[in-house]
Amino acid sequence: MLEAAYRNSSIEWKPSPVVALATSVDDSQVAAARDDGSLEIWLVSPGSVGWHCQLTIHGDHLSRVSSLVWCRVGLKGLPCGRLFSSSIDGSVSEWDLFHLKQKTVLASIGVSIWQMAVEPSRDPPSQKDIGSKHLGNGYLNDKHNDINDYPSSESEDDSDSDELHEQSIVQDPLVAIACDDGCVRIYTIPDSDELIYNKTLPRVSGRILSVTWSSDASKIYSGSSDGFIRCWDSKVGHEIYRITVGLGGLGSGPELCVWSLLALRCGTLVSADSTGSVQFWDSQHATLLQAHSSHKGDVNALAAAPSHNRVFSAGADGQVILYKLSSETVGSSEDLSAKMMKKWIYVGFVRAHTHDVRALTVALPISQEDPLPDEKVKRVGRRKRTIDFSYRKWAHLGVPMLISAGDDTKLFAYSAKEFTKFSPYDVCPAPQRVPIQLVLSTVFNQNSLLLVQGSYWLDILCVHMRSGIMPDIGPGPSRGHANTDLVARIKTKSSRKIICSTISNAGTLFAYSDHVKPNLFELKKHSGRTAWTVNKRLLPQRLPYAHSMVFSSDSSRLMIAGHDRRIYVVDVGSFELLHAFTPRHGEYDEKVSPAEPPITKMFTSGDGQWLAAVNCFGDLYIFNLETQRQHWYISRLDGASVTAGDFSPQNNNMLVITTSLNEVYAFDVEAKQLGEWSMRHKFVLPRRYQEFPGEVIGLSFLPLSNPPSVIIYSARAMCLINLGMPLDREEDKALVKLHPSPLKKLQNNLINGRLKRKLKDCHTEAKHQKNFEFLAFRDPVLFIGNLSEKSILIIDKPWIDVVKGLDAPPVHRHIYGT
Repeated sequence: MLEAAYRNSSIEWKPSPVVALATSVDDSQVAAARDDGSLEIWLVSPGSVGWHCQLTIHGDHLSRVSSLVWCRVGLKGLPCGRLFSSSIDGSVSEWDLFHLKQKTVLASIGVSIWQMAVEPSRDPPSQKDIGSKHLGNGYLNDKHNDINDYPSSESEDDSDSDELHEQSIVQDPLVAIACDDGCVRIYTIPDSDELIYNKTLPRVSGRILSVTWSSDASKIYSGSSDGFIRCWDSKVGHEIYRITVGLGGLGSGPELCVWSLLALRCGTLVSADSTGSVQFWDSQHATLLQAHSSHKGDVNALAAAPSHNRVFSAGADGQVILYKLSSETVGSSEDLSAKMMKKWIYVGFVRAHTHDVRALTVALPISQEDPLPDEKVKRVGRRKRTIDFSYRKWAHLGVPMLISAGDDTKLFAYSAKEFTKFSPYDVCPAPQRVPIQLVLSTVFNQNSLLLVQGSYWLDILCVHMRSGIMPDIGPGPSRGHANTDLVARIKTKSSRKIICSTISNAGTLFAYSDHVKPNLFELKKHSGRTAWTVNKRLLPQRLPYAHSMVFSSDSSRLMIAGHDRRIYVVDVGSFELLHAFTPRHGEYDEKVSPAEPPITKMFTSGDGQWLAAVNCFGDLYIFNLETQRQHWYISRLDGASVTAGDFSPQNNNMLVITTSLNEVYAFDVEAKQLGEWSMRHKFVLPRRYQEFPGEVIGLSFLPLSNPPSVIIYSARAMCLINLGMPLDREEDKALVKLHPSPLKKLQNNLINGRLKRKLKDCHTEAKHQKNFEFLAFRDPVLFIGNLSEKSILIIDKPWIDVVKGLDAPPVHRHIYGT
């Protein structure tokens, strides 16, 4: 049982605003581009768990992304499609989701690009083809077929048989680009890297700020800074008509900007502009149908539900507004000449964001769905539940959801069908969480050190505990305060963004990697003086930059997971390269070139024998550092990504990992099988753990506990699990069945008699102890680490303090009576 928790909120944490969103072709993933040049790929989840930032790619921070688009690539490509971004500097980039890198496919055209729009697919692959190739975490793997058919937002007429698709000729799609010089440029997206120039539409006055295609791809609509919407023939490039957007006699002019356009299948064109107006137009006759001026500032984004009978808008006032297509009868009901008229009406708004909303997108969850809580089960001794589970009531498989993001750095999900009925769901309560590592009992007077990774610097902090009662933040252990003193700050060369970092257990060595190369440093404290010094150490030449780094437990070796998908083992004493592993999912062969996804997480055992490496899609590779060979391969579990992991300090062969579905696995790596605890509970976990709020982001073992105990935490709560105890007896009838398929694959075919007896007697042990103890947090938590057997360090930050540090000001709201 934990007796003391020390809290610190002084860590610098400044997440970057979200500037663009886009949903993948198969609706399984949402791409979010941030102002600092980074790109995140989020997996869309239908349940309270499963929302997971699967990939983060650090792009060029000097090139600001202006828009994102996904492009279908045919039956042979990834079902999610290819992802492209435009930039204010006039270039277009493709984001390689397998190699985790940004590559330029169109060099700067000399003017800024404000928006891109991909030509609608005229003969898309069938949903059956997409589902058969898609895994739960959005990665294509022909060896697995975990997901079959899913509801499609398209009509039945849009799908054909497999034979017809195989015979059809798939044409390269086109992309229309809105340019600052008043032109719409059209390019072809080939299978090769570079975009191919097609044509340029005639130049107009003002800047082209928005662009979209009609549903049949025969027309292109552009919105400009002179207050006009223009309709173009996409084939010949001639202007068909133009619309003056201004309301109330404002007309067109340089003061009116059309920020977003949306073409619906019913023939309605929707526009959003800088006056706060959202207008619905008849695209055939270029006439105004309805106009709404509910926004109190610029309207930045538009999105439509898959049925195209609901439209959402968002803008600088922080509001997200719903408009719905309704029908009404014009004339007397007894009059035979009465007509049924359709109208776009204002339904309501939701204000979840504190700052400007920059982007909207709609997605359909297709990953597996976690079960709903059984309300009939009697729960003994439970405290009142304070966590809002309304997300479970509407977020289901195949049900459309709206995602919004903006200057407050957050992503929120809403029900597209019941928009005003349920509260929005906070997808990432701790956006761009600061990577932190804690090392105990260092060579510096046994002091504990923190390594804090900023965007362009590393901080080494010395931790000091201060007793005293802190303000109550909920039930649990007593609170104290932890002070931190800055020991050293190392800034990167030429403001290169840091990708990963690590510090040795002794505290004397630390390393980081940017997009150029890895760097190693030595920390020293001179005797008789308080000054600390940092010296740069040598590394072997031509090492690639890394996605992950870790020291061995004795600090003698540094493991570097290079972007070339190899793992390099470096002797930090002799500066020599000892070995290079090539991860394999089949038979291990060092001579074969790398073919696996990049390694993004690594863990080492306390005895220095084992190295566990995890790729960005959730596959695990176990290496024996003594024999210098790959020992084991574990395919992704339930199609989920690995969110955290580590080796037990009491048992060097025990590896514990958590997944994006909030499942916990304990492995015996030497025996190449599930550990005893996972064997015992291979199909069940407590229901309250399945209701664990948020995605698990880290774990920490209690240093001396026997049997091992581990703290698993998210940004919202923590859970203490004793890996030697059975589940609570009062919850035996309220267990949630987990998906057994990956466990059956890992389970040994023959279980010896001794293990069978242990499994049979598990319910007679520890009757008066409680496993899976929970503690909820008031503020977003960035890191939790064990200071001793009965005390922990909690690093958090009140969100109000984070908001105050953002560059953009919050939306001003008038308080009545002031």
